[in-house]
Amino acid sequence: MHALRLDTARGALAALRGGDPSGPKLLCLHGWLDNAASFQPLMPWLAGFDVVALDLPGHGHSDHRPPGCDYAFADWLHDVLDALDALGWDQADLLGHSMGGAIASFVAAAAPARVRRLALVEALGPISGDPARAGERLREAVRARRAKAERPARVIADVDTAVAARLAVTSMAPEAARLIVERNLRSVPGGFAWRSDPRLTLPGHVRMDETSVQAVLSAIEAPVLVVAADPAPPYFPPEVRTARLACLREARVVVLPGSHHLHMEQPGEVAPPLLDFLRG
Repeated sequence: MHALRLDTARGALAALRGGDPSGPKLLCLHGWLDNAASFQPLMPWLAGFDVVALDLPGHGHSDHRPPGCDYAFADWLHDVLDALDALGWDQADLLGHSMGGAIASFVAAAAPARVRRLALVEALGPISGDPARAGERLREAVRARRAKAERPARVIADVDTAVAARLAVTSMAPEAARLIVERNLRSVPGGFAWRSDPRLTLPGHVRMDETSVQAVLSAIEAPVLVVAADPAPPYFPPEVRTARLACLREARVVVLPGSHHLHMEQPGEVAPPLLDFLRG
């Protein structure tokens, strides 16, 4: 895959592009604190597609939001549509993992003409929130932003140390973590620092309740594939997945033994149902 830069009115978006330029258009959206490199393990199976794996704002090599701005969920939808516009793609298939899958789900609902097929790994819409906690969540988010002091970037001695830090907070194969980490490092005196925007770790102001999430999902017109891991993560349990799938017009689910980064750790098992779906 080769580096790509997309200039948009909302800032520069970095990406990796590979495959067949004349093939079907496939835009890939990564998970929270991941980046475009998370789709590299799948690339041998996606050689027939024109694949663009995006670094979402604040991640990888993409621009951060301007000072004073936030990473509101609705803004991610416009980033994806801006990327499609910059690529000159009127319509594309979307492949999203985790947060990227949540974003892709809502793009498909908000702009159905732009999405031909929707493939999701470990996602179907965003994490919902308990309405009873809405006031508490709002206070936490505001407090975190008002109290957040600017701190110098942490200097990381070497790549191995950075990989170990990622593995300390994420259960995944070391080789998968290394792919993500290497793209998320920038050189600084004495070693490396993270490229990702620290503001990404701040709590969100608002979460939709489950009824509202399902109502949005019911507006999706594209066929949907969900590839889910067993055991399921606590924030995407089987009962939530089943209820959300029931909202869709045309959907199928494939459950595979594995962890949250299925597409990186077991690309050979994810690829067959994914290709069957995308070629359908």
